[in-house]
Amino acid sequence: MILKKATVLIVDDDPDVLTAVKLLLKTEANEVITEKNPENLNWLLQRNQVDLVLLDMNFNSAINTGNEGLYWLRKVKEWKPEVCVIMITAYGDIDLAVRSLKEGANDFIVKPWHNEKLIDTIKELLDKKEGIKQIKSVTKGSGGDTSILGESDVMQDIFHKVNKIAPTDANILILGENGTGKDLMAKAIHERSLRAGKPFVKVDVGALTDTLFESELFGHKKGAYTDAREDRIGRFEEAQGGTLFLDEIGNISLQQQAKLLTVLQNRQVTRLGTNKAVDVDIRLICATNAPLSELANENRFRKDLIYRINTVEINMPPLRKRNEDIVILARHFAKLYASKYLKPSMDFDASALQKLKSYNYPGNVRELQYTIERAVIMADDHVLKPDDLIFSILETTADLAVDDDNVPLSIMEKNAILKVIEKHNGNITRAAKELGLTRTALYRRLSKYDI
Repeated sequence: MILKKATVLIVDDDPDVLTAVKLLLKTEANEVITEKNPENLNWLLQRNQVDLVLLDMNFNSAINTGNEGLYWLRKVKEWKPEVCVIMITAYGDIDLAVRSLKEGANDFIVKPWHNEKLIDTIKELLDKKEGIKQIKSVTKGSGGDTSILGESDVMQDIFHKVNKIAPTDANILILGENGTGKDLMAKAIHERSLRAGKPFVKVDVGALTDTLFESELFGHKKGAYTDAREDRIGRFEEAQGGTLFLDEIGNISLQQQAKLLTVLQNRQVTRLGTNKAVDVDIRLICATNAPLSELANENRFRKDLIYRINTVEINMPPLRKRNEDIVILARHFAKLYASKYLKPSMDFDASALQKLKSYNYPGNVRELQYTIERAVIMADDHVLKPDDLIFSILETTADLAVDDDNVPLSIMEKNAILKVIEKHNGNITRAAKELGLTRTALYRRLSKYDI
């Protein structure tokens, strides 16, 4: 966001500070609001479309602990989690200022500050916020819930990268655990690209057999194989002029990799049952839940193909690594499903928010989404409480050994095996390797535990 369009709220009990900042920002910002009493914060935030708050660390010189600032910081993030907050602190309170970053502040400035530095800090934060808004705007309105939300530093860095690479034709590899939003990110990149008006075609290549792989991607002529009853174009041709998204690329065989590499090098496909090559013009995005270190193993993935698909990589972080995004995501899903199921507007009480923030989310954003959907459907009140939030047994069972010291060793082993097999989407070879077992030993344990 350009500072000229922004509304800045300054909250400090020192009138000299309020005057100095207002004079500094008067010609820089759209509107500057000053307030001495933090008790009026909620009223001001509800009444005005505030983009950024400058918040003092201390409001009572007799106490001077900084706890007042931290308290009001938490309140701002509870009332308006999307608002940027810069803490104002004295030099002796640097430790408290650093603590405020952990509590959700975006930055802090030390009195006395340099005017240019303060303006640059505000502009940088608002630019990052605009990057978030741009991602949201292109991912809404395309059917279903396709919003990508996040105010954490790691997500802001991703949004910044997307804004740079989306308009190019660079091939992109999206990495991340299941449920982190890789498919939504692929769609967002397409919608911000110069190919936005052209097709976006998704293929789960990890689920295709060798025959289906060729037929699905490259197409076939009638009679090319037993079930080929009519001519059919492949996904490459279907995506002509647009974007082809190959999901779970890490699961395809070496034989499939060789065929894919040939097409990407030549930019031509040949349908099964013909000898005629067809030129294709697509932008390629791939995704996998396998770490890049696993893909670098030439025994299971060709390095020349990695280089071909990985001009730029994006790492989607697990939700446990972006804890500060949990509340904004939860409120988004509550609003979405309240509307979908014709419920009144939903919010969370403080203890429910704390429960959401303290959970580990092995199923990532997808698990949070389904948890909030269930809560909205079953809730009897418009305020969701801790008892309304029931996390999936599918995920919590796998984490049982971590949470309960009294679990028998056999249960711990079974849960560990289940978790690793799920991580590798049922691939026994990879699961056995991670567990340090042979395939035969793993099969014996599967039989033993009736898995």
